[in-house]
Amino acid sequence: MPRWKALPDELDPQVKEFTTQLRRLVDRGGLSAAALSDRTGYSRTSWERYLGGRLLAPKGAVVALAEATGTDPVHLTTMWELAERAWSRSEQRHDMTMEAIRISQARAALGEFGEPPVVSRTAAGGGRTPRRPGGAVATPGVTGPAGVSPTVPAQPTAPDADRRAGAGPRGPAAPEAPAAGAGGGGRRRLTMFLAGAAGAAVIVAGVFLLTGGDGGGKKHPGGAASSAPAGAAATALPAGVKCAGAGCTGKDAEAMGCSGDLVSTTRSAAVGAVTLEVRYSSTCGAAWGRITGAARGDSVRVTAGTTSRTGNITADGDTIAYTPMVAVRDAAQAKACATLASGPTGCTP
Repeated sequence: MPRWKALPDELDPQVKEFTTQLRRLVDRGGLSAAALSDRTGYSRTSWERYLGGRLLAPKGAVVALAEATGTDPVHLTTMWELAERAWSRSEQRHDMTMEAIRISQARAALGEFGEPPVVSRTAAGGGRTPRRPGGAVATPGVTGPAGVSPTVPAQPTAPDADRRAGAGPRGPAAPEAPAAGAGGGGRRRLTMFLAGAAGAAVIVAGVFLLTGGDGGGKKHPGGAASSAPAGAAATALPAGVKCAGAGCTGKDAEAMGCSGDLVSTTRSAAVGAVTLEVRYSSTCGAAWGRITGAARGDSVRVTAGTTSRTGNITADGDTIAYTPMVAVRDAAQAKACATLASGPTGCTP
């Protein structure tokens, strides 16, 4: 094996201690990368990730390494259990951090529309007229650029006696003479109309950008709209992640960058001597099934609604199997079941 690189600083101390112990076993056994892969049944790429601290080695790989190096697996599996708990805690903290980032992004996006108008009582009639912080009157129903209502000075109201000059108490109102500056009022109304139209266009464009252009749902050929799964938001995916939501269904979690520090075990069960798990990535909006400590002929299936995917062990020496991913809104939608070649079957709660 090449000289070991320093483990990541952010790695949990228990995970770091466990990974260091794996490195010592490899060094003590004098195993090359090729020999390590041949004796354990796990690929060279997988061991590079396990020993580099980028991915926690599964229990099956740990037992296989102990057998290959003549080490008692009891102490090693105890260290693995402690590291597994620490790894899960780190994944939960990462999920909470990602959720906080998404909330901040959503608040920032909504903040682009500005503050709501301040409502104040008018001096006459006790009515309520929307006012901007600067004191100018906002014209109801008219929206200006960038979602801000245009302001116009308060217009003086002509006395009733002037409007009805020459009319008796019960006589018809005299025709109103065109007020001086009526042409200016028409220009103001035209300006207000154009400003309102421009503002409406800006709002429509903002809604289009925030919802991805389809109102928050995705149209299928049949015309029905469906919302994207959790984790498949329009925000940019982290570096290395190649899919989200429905785009992950049927694909390999490791190849799509959904494993590593983006995944956590949400449910588990024992089926005979095999450990069955539901693995979930909120970033990718997908889940998959995993079995460890298994043998040739054992299989695992993950189901979410009417969608299911299966993985199985086909070679002697392999002790771990994954299913392809299925898109889910949250981890509770996924259920994993295992069928062992020796007969037992079982599912996660």
